[in-house]
Amino acid sequence: MAYDLLRQQIKKNIQISNSDLDTICSYFNPSFIEKKDFMLRQGSICKFEGFVLEGCFRIFTIDTKGNENTLYFAAKDWWLMDIDSFMNQTPSNLNIQALEDSQVLLINRTDKLSLYESVPMVEKLFRVMSQKALISWQRRLIRNHCQTAKERYHYFTNTYPNIVSKLTDKQIASYLGITHEFLSKIKKRS
Repeated sequence: MAYDLLRQQIKKNIQISNSDLDTICSYFNPSFIEKKDFMLRQGSICKFEGFVLEGCFRIFTIDTKGNENTLYFAAKDWWLMDIDSFMNQTPSNLNIQALEDSQVLLINRTDKLSLYESVPMVEKLFRVMSQKALISWQRRLIRNHCQTAKERYHYFTNTYPNIVSKLTDKQIASYLGITHEFLSKIKKRS
């Protein structure tokens, strides 16, 4: 069933009744995204919060020089959105692109706010998930400031081998904040 993975994800974060789980799932709509399609383009307002059932996405920005800078990847059992644009309804600084044919569950802002009213535990759920995401971002910032590019590369490939196998070297380099050429040198020396 399409909602089983979402139900498992929720249960990992909070204790909740099956009826509340059913209610939460009823607010999410399944969607299929083809490889290379964009769910969000820089400058548009993010109208969804998504949970990945299958596939992989790249969340990135393009700077004034035209360089792509990858913030993160979202694969099976991960969330994707531009939280700033979604919550504040402002133009996004991000692009969200499918790296392969993907299936997601989506919720829009109006439904999410209604869900907070219908199932008060949802606020706790998203608070817990936000805290975990913030911890992850903090750890990544520390790695970016304290580790060499080679150490960051090895951490990424060892921690996320299922994602690495879906990526090009250019996408990995963009995530690590290095050039494709420098990544090639790291890989040759490893």
